Amino acid sequence: MNIAAYKFVAIDDSPALREDLRARTQALGLMGTILLAPEGINMFLAGTAGGIRDFLSFLRADSRFADLEVKESWSAAQPFRRMLVKLKREIIRMDHPAIRPEAGRAPGVDAPTLKRWLDQGHDDQGREIALLDTRNAFEVDYGSFEGAIDWRIGKFTEFPPALRAHREEFRGKTVVSFCTGGIRCEKAAILMHEEGIENVLQLEGGILKYFEEVGGAHYKGDCFVFDGREALAPDLSARSVRASARASEDPDLATKQ
Repeated sequence: MNIAAYKFVAIDDSPALREDLRARTQALGLMGTILLAPEGINMFLAGTAGGIRDFLSFLRADSRFADLEVKESWSAAQPFRRMLVKLKREIIRMDHPAIRPEAGRAPGVDAPTLKRWLDQGHDDQGREIALLDTRNAFEVDYGSFEGAIDWRIGKFTEFPPALRAHREEFRGKTVVSFCTGGIRCEKAAILMHEEGIENVLQLEGGILKYFEEVGGAHYKGDCFVFDGREALAPDLSARSVRASARASEDPDLATKQ
């Protein structure tokens, strides 16, 4: 069983929490990566269904993570090589310190509502939908929503200047930012609000939650994931059997939701 999860929440005891999470994941035989930062937690884990459930029960016993939501998928083999719990400055690096998602989330749209809007060609106020892919270019090349905006960024720190160069393109539209699991599009939506762009929403749970709830409607291709499965089809099955060299080289890539 594989899970992806994140939450923006203030964490001021990261070293002690790291040791607790390291001990519990090792005891349960889990593998993957957990990132801890003052702004929250971000993780991709895999193991037996029982081990994953036990770990989530342990984590949610902490009031900070009681409402942690996860995206689930399945694979025939363990997609990770080891278990890492790391301390970072940000759980997803944007290099924009004014962004504090734990202080309040950007408004979101759930997968069934977005599908309905795309089916009808506009939102419930009649505005055109601008789908903004906040992922890196190589991820977009595996698949994306039909007609999505892709700025060909190489890393997420390039998103703020790209936004400022293109902000006028969103005038009069409803912007829906999306990414793999929700974390990048949440930060992106908050930045867009900070930049004064109106009618900005994030896709709740990202592409993986969209696949889980409505399948592949309006989506072309697969969704790149940062583990040995490489990419997931809209039915959440692994599309590729070769290990991802990027995920093997840099374990932090496994938590770029």
